[in-house]
Amino acid sequence: MSFDLRLVAFAPFGDRLGVLPHPLSVEAGWPLNDVPSLKLSYTTAAIGAALLDQPCEIGVEWSIDGTVWTEAVDARFLRIKRRGDVSDTTGLASFELPGFVWMLRKIVLHPGVAPLVDGKRPFLSATAGEILQTFIAEAKGRGAVPGLQWDFTPEEDSAGQAWDKVITIYYQPGIDALTALQNLAEQGVCDFRTSGRTVQVFNADTTMADDLASGPSPVDLRYGRDVAEAPDEGTLEDTASSVLVLGDNGLVKTYTNPAAVQPWGPWEQYVGAGGVSDEGTATILAQSALERAAAERVQRTRGIVLYGARWLPLKDYRPGDRVLAPGDGGVLESLRVRQVTLARNSTGVLGGSLVLHDRFLERDIRLARRTAGIVGGSTADGGSGARPAPEAPEPRTPATPAGLVVNPLAYIDEHGLPHGQVTASWGAVTSDVGGVTLSVGGYELFMRVNETGAPWFLVTSTEAGDTTATYSPLVIGESYAFKVRAVNLGKVGTFSEPVAVTIPDDDEAPPVPTAPQLSTRLGVVRVTWNGLGVGPVPMPPDFLHVRVWMQDPLAPGWSEIGVLGEAGAVLVPGLPYGADRQFRFTSIDRSGNESGPSVSATIAAVQLVQGDAANESITTGALVANAVTADKLAAGAVEAEHITAGAVVADALAAVITLSTRVVAGSVSGARVELNSSGLVAFNGSGQQTASISAANGAVSIVGQLASGVTGARIVVNPAGAANPEIRFIPGSGTNQSRIYSDGSRFTEEATLVMESGTNQASTAMCRLTHAAGFWQAAILNPSNGEQRGGAVSAVEGQASIGWVHPSQQDQLLVFDQSGTFHRGTWLYANDSGLIMLSVSVSRGATYYQVALGFAFPTVPKVTFTAEQTTTMQLFSRTNSDLFFFDPSAGTSPPARTFHIWAWR
Repeated sequence: MSFDLRLVAFAPFGDRLGVLPHPLSVEAGWPLNDVPSLKLSYTTAAIGAALLDQPCEIGVEWSIDGTVWTEAVDARFLRIKRRGDVSDTTGLASFELPGFVWMLRKIVLHPGVAPLVDGKRPFLSATAGEILQTFIAEAKGRGAVPGLQWDFTPEEDSAGQAWDKVITIYYQPGIDALTALQNLAEQGVCDFRTSGRTVQVFNADTTMADDLASGPSPVDLRYGRDVAEAPDEGTLEDTASSVLVLGDNGLVKTYTNPAAVQPWGPWEQYVGAGGVSDEGTATILAQSALERAAAERVQRTRGIVLYGARWLPLKDYRPGDRVLAPGDGGVLESLRVRQVTLARNSTGVLGGSLVLHDRFLERDIRLARRTAGIVGGSTADGGSGARPAPEAPEPRTPATPAGLVVNPLAYIDEHGLPHGQVTASWGAVTSDVGGVTLSVGGYELFMRVNETGAPWFLVTSTEAGDTTATYSPLVIGESYAFKVRAVNLGKVGTFSEPVAVTIPDDDEAPPVPTAPQLSTRLGVVRVTWNGLGVGPVPMPPDFLHVRVWMQDPLAPGWSEIGVLGEAGAVLVPGLPYGADRQFRFTSIDRSGNESGPSVSATIAAVQLVQGDAANESITTGALVANAVTADKLAAGAVEAEHITAGAVVADALAAVITLSTRVVAGSVSGARVELNSSGLVAFNGSGQQTASISAANGAVSIVGQLASGVTGARIVVNPAGAANPEIRFIPGSGTNQSRIYSDGSRFTEEATLVMESGTNQASTAMCRLTHAAGFWQAAILNPSNGEQRGGAVSAVEGQASIGWVHPSQQDQLLVFDQSGTFHRGTWLYANDSGLIMLSVSVSRGATYYQVALGFAFPTVPKVTFTAEQTTTMQLFSRTNSDLFFFDPSAGTSPPARTFHIWAWR
């Protein structure tokens, strides 16, 4: 097999021109999700040199027999940059060619027909295909890039698969399509490449992430055959063992990782988490930062052999694929190809190299994307292009937010238990319901368990320019619905369409354990684990235990022989002398995710003495003091029938019994109560810890729901699916329940106590009582959306009010403060007393202005002109329902007048 490359020239967006048979040197690089590059040098005296005189396209083709040639993906380049010296008699010219995807730099985004948002063009709940097709199709409509093609749609990627992610994002007009595409790839939304002149975009980590490292015939790049050299480049610049997270509403949290590399002692790191006020999201950001900063960062470069190799680049593997290659210490590991580089030197020898990332660095990339999604979101930022709002009556009703996107994920808390978190983003509201420009004051995000009739809860409120919100903790596997609305000076807009998501379970397997360390003594094999994963890296917070496996290499078949919850050893007795046994580990977490197997190790049990010991030849007199200790007894060696009845009594036991393993009541890995060195703990059927009593400090922790009963009238503390920790009072069956909870999102650095009743029989009303440091309110609400819709009493430090509030009708309130009492609304009259206050503009009739009071009093109301009267206005007449005024100075063309009327009986 003889691997070779050749160069073929094409006219721009045109036909094949011919082969370039004699390049002096060639170097081509194919990075994942970036622009490929081709460097070549050619002499003007060589055949085919004339093809490079004008702009053209160069295709790089490969062959293993010199007969069949194939142009690889991402192997079309643009001859747009050249260099030469006319004084050089050799006619040497050099060329630097970017990959065809570079053409997207010449497509810029235009403003479009829809209004811009803060000078940016919105893409609301859009797929990568929808965004990129908008760029390309609009450019083609303007006559640009006529020969560029694409094979994805707004609904499906280039492999025909439905897009698995949507994004709400804003782009400044003038941004080029390549920058937008690279941004989407960096966020983990898609992967991209070209095939000839066709741009291809795929769901991230699918088509361009083939796992060639597993299966019956893995791509294994081995020293001497496929790999010639393996330099690594490492740095400790980014390591840290402590991270400080600063969020909103006074959130300050510090997290540490004692297992991090600390050659000079603890190093610290900072994460700014603007918009984050819940501890669950802060935990995600901190753990992501600590995992990325726990150890030395290493880039692995592997020189590859192209002559006589079993596996060849472009043919057998490509950027993005995962292969087996020499990793740490030369051991074959599953590594991802990040870049392929092939080069032919001046002597015609073809060589190359790979840039590889292991699973830990791949995880770093995912963690970085997750962090960017939480703290950045996909939202508009402030800047140029804002339009001034016209004068209009306030408050106005904001328009409905569009483009709500909710991204759920799982995280592990400090107890090692999985929980859910969501990051929601939506499009900015820039107008009222009538389309008039409006600068809203903020947004309110609501959620509920995704069940018909379940109540909606306010999750959080954001400021005017913040269209991203986070919330945690949520229940793994539960479905929730979310909706958002804008708020303007207390006036709330309509909700967006709800978006439902299911909180995913933790699917991240723990690290592969380090290899077993084996020893044998007295016929017993000792299998030791150092407590670390390959790397070495510490086990994550949700680590449960390592499973210990053994097999006879002559009769393969692995069987589990024990578990280790931490660094330690398992003793294996009863093995045949001199017969090899293989041992390996796998690690498992509390969610049931299991790692791949560790590297195995082999050992044979050593015979105690030459020949078996005679019966009763070993007696107490033949044993020195302490000859038989715990570490020399195999597990299960002392059984109940070997202990005489009554032999174990109080004075035969030490004053303190130290527990080195655990005592389990129930399933070993399922629902159980367990006494171990950490204390007393309980687990549910999924292996999740639900209760614990710490042996270190006596602290009691109960995770999950605590109820006074299962059915009927009962009290439930921290019910599953609740938006906040709460106490729920259930009178019987059904969902009509009252509750008490504390909400930290309403006022900065304050805990607000909220009490809510159930609903009435018609489900039209409920009551909420809110207690905060400077705010108290009792109000009747609409249970379907949480809006005030009835009587309300409220008090703040400087004011109190009582009355009636409605979201779309005029409020009726008496307001009290230190300056006096005022009324907001309309006064009505009943029986023979009442008060009318109104302001009305009227035009003069034939001789007078007529002001209709709107009510018929039983008797004619009294009218008094106040001191503010400054015109020559006179009272003309008055009736039970009308007042008539005359202004003799108004002339023949009297103006309209505004009257402020107080009338009473």
